[in-house]
Amino acid sequence: MMNSSDTGERTGPEAIASEKVSHERKVFFLDLKENQRGRFLKITEDVGGRRDTIMLPAPAFREFLEALQRLVEFESNLE
Repeated sequence: MMNSSDTGERTGPEAIASEKVSHERKVFFLDLKENQRGRFLKITEDVGGRRDTIMLPAPAFREFLEALQRLVEFESNLE
């Protein structure tokens, strides 16, 4: 079931847990949510009012984290 905010924007289920990461002019919102299909991570990037979102199902969390860790390590070894 989708909820609507006062602005008419469609929103999903309430977040179980949330984090916010700001860097320069970008803000990233990480919301752990759950619906009838299971838990998932909603990652939203806000750049000057423009938003892009991806949904990551909970079973993919570990694989996603491991790939991110490999990329962070690779990037730190550049130069």
